[in-house]
Amino acid sequence: MTEPAQAQIISVHIAHDWREVYAFTSEPAAFPEWASGLGRPLGHDGATWRFEGSEGTTTVRFSAPNEYGVLDHYVVLPDGSEIYIPLRVIANGSGCDVQFTLFRVPGMTDEKFAADAQWVERDLGKLKALVEGRD
Repeated sequence: MTEPAQAQIISVHIAHDWREVYAFTSEPAAFPEWASGLGRPLGHDGATWRFEGSEGTTTVRFSAPNEYGVLDHYVVLPDGSEIYIPLRVIANGSGCDVQFTLFRVPGMTDEKFAADAQWVERDLGKLKALVEGRD
């Protein structure tokens, strides 16, 4: 049996209807506008996209569009390792919460895990500013 990974849920509240936020964030081409780790889109084959990252080409498999706010995706790094990223847009009052689950990968130091959490917080803050600034 595989040991569970340490996980941290990072969330931001966005003052927009969850369906609007989901419509924007469910478009893989929009990810580079707020998700700084992906880089420039290079193309796609259905739900599998290629992005030019700082360390080479990254492949991302996105979940199919759905009515539940699920934006899960799998990131395949240039070294071939794969990272599962659960991402949700959840209705909350007249706005929504965007929740990102950050898993600690084997061998990751405390410092690297904390730095990754800060990176996700910055990206979600950018998403919030981008969506709320579109009014």
